[in-house]
Amino acid sequence: MKRSLTTLLACAVALPALAQDATRDWDVLRDPGKKLVAASTWFNNGVGIFTRCIDGGFEAVITGLPPAGPATTRPLRIAFGDAELDDSRWTVATDNTVAVAQLPAPFARELRAGGRLRIQVPGGASGGRNLLYDLQLPASSASIDQTLTACGRPLVDPRDVELGALEDNGVPTNLTWVVRPTPRFPRTSYARGFAVATCVTIPDGSLRDYAIESEHPRDGRFGEAMLASARNARVRNLANPEGPVPTTRILYQTHFVVAGYQTREEERARRENRAREREERAAARRASGE
Repeated sequence: MKRSLTTLLACAVALPALAQDATRDWDVLRDPGKKLVAASTWFNNGVGIFTRCIDGGFEAVITGLPPAGPATTRPLRIAFGDAELDDSRWTVATDNTVAVAQLPAPFARELRAGGRLRIQVPGGASGGRNLLYDLQLPASSASIDQTLTACGRPLVDPRDVELGALEDNGVPTNLTWVVRPTPRFPRTSYARGFAVATCVTIPDGSLRDYAIESEHPRDGRFGEAMLASARNARVRNLANPEGPVPTTRILYQTHFVVAGYQTREEERARRENRAREREERAAARRASGE
Protein backbone atom coordinates (compact mmCIF):
# COMPACT_ATOMS: atom_id res chain seq x y z
CA MET A 1 0.00 0.00 0.00
CA LYS A 2 1.56 3.19 -1.12
CA ARG A 3 1.84 6.44 0.75
CA SER A 4 -1.35 7.46 2.55
CA LEU A 5 -0.57 5.88 5.92
CA THR A 6 3.21 6.13 5.67
CA THR A 7 3.09 9.84 4.88
CA LEU A 8 0.92 10.58 7.88
CA LEU A 9 3.11 8.54 10.20
CA ALA A 10 6.18 10.40 9.01
CA CYS A 11 4.49 13.72 9.68
CA ALA A 12 3.04 12.65 13.00
CA VAL A 13 6.39 11.42 14.33
CA ALA A 14 7.77 14.89 13.64
CA LEU A 15 5.28 16.45 16.06
CA PRO A 16 6.84 17.74 19.31
CA ALA A 17 7.09 15.10 22.04
CA LEU A 18 5.01 16.39 24.93
CA ALA A 19 4.63 14.83 28.37
CA GLN A 20 1.56 12.66 28.81
CA ASP A 21 -0.63 14.48 31.33
CA ALA A 22 -4.34 14.94 31.85
CA THR A 23 -4.27 18.71 31.28
CA ARG A 24 -3.25 18.75 27.63
CA ASP A 25 -5.11 17.83 24.48
CA TRP A 26 -3.84 15.55 21.72
CA ASP A 27 -1.36 16.94 19.19
CA VAL A 28 -2.91 18.26 15.96
CA LEU A 29 -1.49 18.21 12.44
CA ARG A 30 -3.09 20.13 9.57
CA ASP A 31 -2.17 19.99 5.90
CA PRO A 32 -4.70 21.98 3.82
CA GLY A 33 -3.05 20.87 0.58
CA LYS A 34 -3.91 17.25 1.36
CA LYS A 35 -7.20 18.15 3.08
CA LEU A 36 -5.74 16.51 6.17
CA VAL A 37 -6.54 16.98 9.86
CA ALA A 38 -4.92 14.51 12.29
CA ALA A 39 -4.86 14.14 16.08
CA SER A 40 -2.21 11.98 17.76
CA THR A 41 -0.94 10.91 21.17
CA TRP A 42 2.20 8.88 21.90
CA PHE A 43 3.43 6.79 24.84
CA ASN A 44 6.83 5.91 26.24
CA ASN A 45 6.33 2.21 25.38
CA GLY A 46 6.32 3.09 21.67
CA VAL A 47 2.55 2.88 21.14
CA GLY A 48 0.91 5.74 19.26
CA ILE A 49 -2.79 6.37 18.60
CA PHE A 50 -4.18 8.81 16.08
CA THR A 51 -7.35 9.73 14.28
CA ARG A 52 -7.40 11.54 10.99
CA CYS A 53 -9.63 12.95 8.27
CA ILE A 54 -8.07 13.10 4.83
CA ASP A 55 -10.09 14.32 1.87
CA GLY A 56 -13.35 13.15 3.47
CA GLY A 57 -12.09 9.73 4.58
CA PHE A 58 -11.82 8.98 8.32
CA GLU A 59 -9.29 6.65 9.98
CA ALA A 60 -8.23 5.59 13.47
CA VAL A 61 -4.88 3.85 13.85
CA ILE A 62 -2.76 2.21 16.56
CA THR A 63 0.98 2.08 15.88
CA GLY A 64 3.92 0.43 17.63
CA LEU A 65 2.31 -2.99 18.13
CA PRO A 66 4.19 -6.31 17.86
CA PRO A 67 4.45 -7.44 14.20
CA ALA A 68 1.27 -9.13 13.00
CA GLY A 69 2.94 -11.51 10.54
CA PRO A 70 1.48 -12.11 7.07
CA ALA A 71 -2.21 -11.89 8.06
CA THR A 72 -4.39 -9.09 6.63
CA THR A 73 -6.33 -8.73 9.89
CA ARG A 74 -5.43 -9.10 13.56
CA PRO A 75 -7.53 -9.46 16.72
CA LEU A 76 -7.17 -6.90 19.51
CA ARG A 77 -9.03 -6.87 22.81
CA ILE A 78 -9.97 -3.32 23.83
CA ALA A 79 -11.36 -1.87 27.07
CA PHE A 80 -12.04 1.73 28.14
CA GLY A 81 -11.98 2.51 31.84
CA ASP A 82 -12.58 -0.57 33.98
CA ALA A 83 -14.81 -2.33 31.43
CA GLU A 84 -14.15 -5.94 30.43
CA LEU A 85 -11.82 -6.48 27.48
CA ASP A 86 -13.87 -6.78 24.31
CA ASP A 87 -12.87 -8.61 21.13
CA SER A 88 -12.36 -6.53 18.01
CA ARG A 89 -10.71 -7.13 14.65
CA TRP A 90 -8.35 -4.63 13.03
CA THR A 91 -6.81 -4.46 9.58
CA VAL A 92 -3.04 -4.81 9.23
CA ALA A 93 -1.35 -2.00 7.31
CA THR A 94 1.70 -2.42 5.05
CA ASP A 95 3.78 -1.88 8.17
CA ASN A 96 2.51 -4.87 10.16
CA THR A 97 3.10 -3.08 13.48
CA VAL A 98 0.23 -0.74 12.52
CA ALA A 99 -3.46 -1.63 13.04
CA VAL A 100 -6.23 0.26 11.26
CA ALA A 101 -9.70 0.38 12.86
CA GLN A 102 -12.50 -1.14 10.82
CA LEU A 103 -15.01 1.16 12.58
CA PRO A 104 -12.88 4.26 13.19
CA ALA A 105 -15.53 6.85 14.13
CA PRO A 106 -17.02 4.89 17.08
CA PHE A 107 -13.49 4.18 18.36
CA ALA A 108 -12.55 7.87 18.05
CA ARG A 109 -15.68 8.94 19.93
CA GLU A 110 -14.68 6.70 22.85
CA LEU A 111 -11.14 8.10 22.81
CA ARG A 112 -12.43 11.66 23.33
CA ALA A 113 -13.05 11.18 27.07
CA GLY A 114 -9.46 10.12 27.79
CA GLY A 115 -8.64 8.04 30.84
CA ARG A 116 -7.66 4.40 31.01
CA LEU A 117 -7.37 2.35 27.81
CA ARG A 118 -6.24 -1.27 27.75
CA ILE A 119 -5.17 -2.98 24.54
CA GLN A 120 -4.48 -6.70 24.67
CA VAL A 121 -2.58 -8.26 21.76
CA PRO A 122 -3.24 -12.03 21.71
CA GLY A 123 0.06 -13.89 21.38
CA GLY A 124 1.96 -10.61 21.20
CA ALA A 125 4.51 -11.38 23.95
CA SER A 126 7.39 -13.85 23.93
CA GLY A 127 6.41 -17.49 24.08
CA GLY A 128 3.01 -16.75 22.54
CA ARG A 129 1.72 -15.09 25.70
CA ASN A 130 -0.81 -12.26 25.51
CA LEU A 131 0.61 -8.73 25.69
CA LEU A 132 -1.36 -6.04 27.55
CA TYR A 133 -0.85 -2.30 27.15
CA ASP A 134 -2.40 -0.35 30.05
CA LEU A 135 -2.44 3.27 28.87
CA GLN A 136 -3.62 6.56 30.34
CA LEU A 137 -5.09 8.67 27.54
CA PRO A 138 -5.11 12.46 27.75
CA ALA A 139 -8.66 13.76 27.35
CA SER A 140 -9.29 15.37 23.96
CA SER A 141 -11.65 18.29 24.30
CA ALA A 142 -10.82 19.66 20.85
CA SER A 143 -8.29 17.71 18.79
CA ILE A 144 -10.24 14.50 18.06
CA ASP A 145 -13.37 16.61 17.61
CA GLN A 146 -11.60 18.49 14.81
CA THR A 147 -10.85 15.26 12.93
CA LEU A 148 -14.42 13.98 13.31
CA THR A 149 -15.95 17.31 12.30
CA ALA A 150 -13.65 17.67 9.30
CA CYS A 151 -15.10 14.40 7.96
CA GLY A 152 -18.70 15.23 8.86
CA ARG A 153 -18.79 12.57 11.60
CA PRO A 154 -20.91 13.39 14.68
CA LEU A 155 -19.23 13.81 18.07
CA VAL A 156 -21.96 11.63 19.65
CA ASP A 157 -23.83 8.99 17.66
CA PRO A 158 -26.44 6.64 19.19
CA ARG A 159 -25.92 4.30 16.23
CA ASP A 160 -22.65 3.17 17.79
CA VAL A 161 -24.70 0.98 20.15
CA GLU A 162 -26.46 -0.62 17.17
CA LEU A 163 -23.17 -1.42 15.46
CA GLY A 164 -21.74 -2.87 18.67
CA ALA A 165 -24.65 -5.30 18.93
CA LEU A 166 -24.22 -6.81 15.45
CA GLU A 167 -23.13 -10.40 14.94
CA ASP A 168 -19.86 -11.29 13.20
CA ASN A 169 -21.69 -11.44 9.87
CA GLY A 170 -22.74 -7.79 10.23
CA VAL A 171 -26.48 -8.29 10.86
CA PRO A 172 -28.47 -8.60 14.11
CA THR A 173 -29.60 -12.02 15.35
CA ASN A 174 -33.10 -11.66 13.87
CA LEU A 175 -31.82 -11.18 10.29
CA THR A 176 -29.77 -13.22 7.83
CA TRP A 177 -28.19 -12.53 4.46
CA VAL A 178 -30.02 -13.90 1.44
CA VAL A 179 -27.66 -12.24 -1.04
CA ARG A 180 -24.44 -10.88 0.47
CA PRO A 181 -22.65 -7.95 -1.16
CA THR A 182 -19.94 -9.43 -3.43
CA PRO A 183 -17.73 -6.58 -4.60
CA ARG A 184 -15.36 -6.92 -7.53
CA PHE A 185 -11.72 -5.98 -7.18
CA PRO A 186 -11.59 -2.34 -8.34
CA ARG A 187 -9.29 -0.80 -10.92
CA THR A 188 -6.48 0.27 -8.63
CA SER A 189 -2.70 0.17 -8.34
CA TYR A 190 -2.89 -1.56 -4.94
CA ALA A 191 -2.56 -5.32 -4.51
CA ARG A 192 -4.70 -5.42 -1.38
CA GLY A 193 -7.03 -3.27 0.68
CA PHE A 194 -10.22 -3.30 2.70
CA ALA A 195 -13.47 -1.42 3.11
CA VAL A 196 -16.26 -1.40 5.69
CA ALA A 197 -19.70 0.00 4.90
CA THR A 198 -23.02 0.35 6.70
CA CYS A 199 -26.54 0.67 5.38
CA VAL A 200 -30.16 0.57 6.54
CA THR A 201 -32.63 -2.22 5.77
CA ILE A 202 -36.06 -1.60 4.29
CA PRO A 203 -39.14 -3.88 4.58
CA ASP A 204 -38.58 -5.75 1.29
CA GLY A 205 -35.09 -6.80 2.42
CA SER A 206 -33.09 -4.47 0.21
CA LEU A 207 -30.79 -1.75 1.55
CA ARG A 208 -30.57 2.06 1.56
CA ASP A 209 -28.48 4.89 3.03
CA TYR A 210 -25.14 3.30 2.17
CA ALA A 211 -22.11 4.84 3.88
CA ILE A 212 -18.40 3.99 3.83
CA GLU A 213 -17.23 3.68 7.43
CA SER A 214 -13.59 3.04 6.54
CA GLU A 215 -11.35 2.03 3.65
CA HIS A 216 -7.63 1.59 3.24
CA PRO A 217 -5.74 2.69 1.25
CA ARG A 218 -7.85 5.82 1.03
CA ASP A 219 -7.36 6.22 -2.74
CA GLY A 220 -7.73 2.54 -3.61
CA ARG A 221 -11.42 2.73 -4.67
CA PHE A 222 -12.26 -0.20 -2.39
CA GLY A 223 -15.12 1.67 -0.69
CA GLU A 224 -16.54 2.52 -4.10
CA ALA A 225 -16.55 -1.18 -5.01
CA MET A 226 -18.31 -2.03 -1.74
CA LEU A 227 -21.12 0.46 -2.32
CA ALA A 228 -21.67 -0.76 -5.87
CA SER A 229 -22.04 -4.35 -4.63
CA ALA A 230 -24.69 -3.44 -2.03
CA ARG A 231 -27.33 -2.54 -4.60
CA ASN A 232 -28.20 -6.20 -5.24
CA ALA A 233 -27.83 -7.39 -1.64
CA ARG A 234 -30.81 -8.71 0.32
CA VAL A 235 -31.55 -9.76 3.90
CA ARG A 236 -34.43 -11.80 5.38
CA ASN A 237 -36.38 -11.73 8.61
CA LEU A 238 -35.51 -14.96 10.46
CA ALA A 239 -38.33 -14.62 12.97
CA ASN A 240 -40.93 -14.22 10.20
CA PRO A 241 -39.49 -15.24 6.80
CA GLU A 242 -42.64 -14.20 4.95
CA GLY A 243 -42.98 -10.91 6.83
CA PRO A 244 -41.31 -7.52 6.35
CA VAL A 245 -37.73 -6.88 7.39
CA PRO A 246 -37.49 -4.51 10.37
CA THR A 247 -35.64 -1.27 9.76
CA THR A 248 -32.17 -1.46 11.27
CA ARG A 249 -28.54 -0.64 10.54
CA ILE A 250 -26.29 -3.43 9.27
CA LEU A 251 -22.62 -3.67 8.32
CA TYR A 252 -20.62 -5.45 5.67
CA GLN A 253 -16.89 -5.58 5.03
CA THR A 254 -14.47 -7.07 2.54
CA HIS A 255 -10.72 -7.59 2.37
CA PHE A 256 -9.46 -7.40 -1.18
CA VAL A 257 -6.35 -9.33 -2.24
CA VAL A 258 -5.05 -9.81 -5.79
CA ALA A 259 -4.81 -13.50 -6.69
CA GLY A 260 -1.28 -14.75 -6.03
CA TYR A 261 -0.29 -11.68 -4.02
CA GLN A 262 2.15 -12.28 -1.18
CA THR A 263 3.41 -9.91 1.47
CA ARG A 264 7.14 -9.58 2.08
CA GLU A 265 6.74 -11.78 5.16
CA GLU A 266 4.96 -14.49 3.15
CA GLU A 267 7.64 -14.39 0.44
CA ARG A 268 10.37 -14.68 3.05
CA ALA A 269 8.59 -17.59 4.74
CA ARG A 270 8.19 -19.32 1.37
CA ARG A 271 11.92 -18.94 0.63
CA GLU A 272 12.85 -20.20 4.09
CA ASN A 273 10.56 -23.23 3.70
CA ARG A 274 12.12 -24.07 0.34
CA ALA A 275 15.65 -23.73 1.75
CA ARG A 276 14.73 -25.95 4.70
CA GLU A 277 13.24 -28.57 2.37
CA ARG A 278 16.44 -28.57 0.25
CA GLU A 279 18.56 -29.04 3.39
CA GLU A 280 16.34 -31.91 4.57
CA ARG A 281 16.58 -33.65 1.18
CA ALA A 282 20.36 -33.20 1.14
CA ALA A 283 20.62 -34.59 4.68
CA ALA A 284 18.46 -37.56 3.71
CA ARG A 285 20.72 -38.29 0.71
CA ARG A 286 23.84 -38.10 2.86
CA ALA A 287 22.29 -40.42 5.44
CA SER A 288 21.43 -42.97 2.73
CA GLY A 289 24.96 -42.83 1.33
CA GLU A 290 24.00 -41.39 -2.04
